[in-house]
Amino acid sequence: MDVCHLCNGLREVHVSCGICGNEMADKGKEMDYYDDYSPYMPTDLMKMEDGFPDTYSAHKCPHLFTCSKCGKNETILIKE
Repeated sequence: MDVCHLCNGLREVHVSCGICGNEMADKGKEMDYYDDYSPYMPTDLMKMEDGFPDTYSAHKCPHLFTCSKCGKNETILIKE
């Protein structure tokens, strides 16, 4: 069974904003923001519906990172 190390608090990732250089904050799985019920759906099912090809088969978890300084959002695929 593959698990996302970020979702489970096993690892931290530090991402710098490409615009202003500020450290971006991990806001969790991108698919949790799709609609009101997304956070309650099975993660593997949501991976098959997301906008990133092969996240399910490649065992990657798309995380949304946001810059608090300039507001830039970026999705980073985290290897499970």
